[in-house]
Amino acid sequence: MALQSIKNLKEFSTANERFEGAHLLCPGCAHSMIVRELMNATDDNLVIASATGCLEVCTAVYPYTSWDTSWIHIGFENAASAASGAEAMYKARKRKGTLKDPDAPVKFVAFGGDGATYDIGFQWLSGAVERGHDFTYICLDNENYANTGGQRSSSTPIGAHTSTAQAGRVSYGKKQKKKDMVAIMAAHGAPYVAQLAPNKWKIMAKGFQKALETEGPCFINTVSACTTEWKFNPKDTIHITDLATDTLMFPIYEIINGTELNILYRPKNVIPVEEYLAAQGRYKHLFKPENRHVIDRIQKEINEKWEYLQRREEAKV
Repeated sequence: MALQSIKNLKEFSTANERFEGAHLLCPGCAHSMIVRELMNATDDNLVIASATGCLEVCTAVYPYTSWDTSWIHIGFENAASAASGAEAMYKARKRKGTLKDPDAPVKFVAFGGDGATYDIGFQWLSGAVERGHDFTYICLDNENYANTGGQRSSSTPIGAHTSTAQAGRVSYGKKQKKKDMVAIMAAHGAPYVAQLAPNKWKIMAKGFQKALETEGPCFINTVSACTTEWKFNPKDTIHITDLATDTLMFPIYEIINGTELNILYRPKNVIPVEEYLAAQGRYKHLFKPENRHVIDRIQKEINEKWEYLQRREEAKV
């Protein structure tokens, strides 16, 4: 294993150039920050499977590519299948002695958006984790199908306006709660599961390294602020992400072997969720008097989830 040392952000951010900056992601998109962090966290050979989505269409416009590593484009649903299949083939060839350099360290990684992860690719991800393949799956969670018009996914939070869950005279936006993918993947018994955010870059890099070091299937959910569909100024990506973590709308924690829960970031001052919601156009309708109950519900559920996480951390269950 060749993990990179992490001393300071400037050194870390320029440590590796296996993901080139010349891509077509929107200005302010957090996807590129997350991908660069993963690729800068290790010097190992990487085999990456990328599901259809913003990351894939914006980084591999034929005949150009942003990826200076082995990279597979696969359908919306199949990133976990592709990564686990490549991992199985690698082990088979290593066993048969047909690899050119059998001692070279190789890590298998799959990237998928929340649509590809929470919805379309869920059963394939579940199967790959259940089979115990040695790979890391990273969900770039921007809470909607941003690549195809901003439709709602099962990751979209309650109250958000999307193109298929529109706010209007009789609707306050999406009515269903966000699916808890971290808990679901931990329930699979994956040896390492985490929820991370690029504003806490050092925590994120260490989480990536822990996943790469861990033998077996690992799952990481990363908040990836979407300037286009969340409707904020591209310069505010990290500010919005700070609000996501400091309101506890997106708590940062890990679960080891399905039971040991560790909270990785505790805000010194927890901010009311209203500040997070008010900073994004997708929630502006919630500030009408008739929708006040939705904000109150979101805050109540955040408080309950934080209490639950703290109790689980104490109990180690």
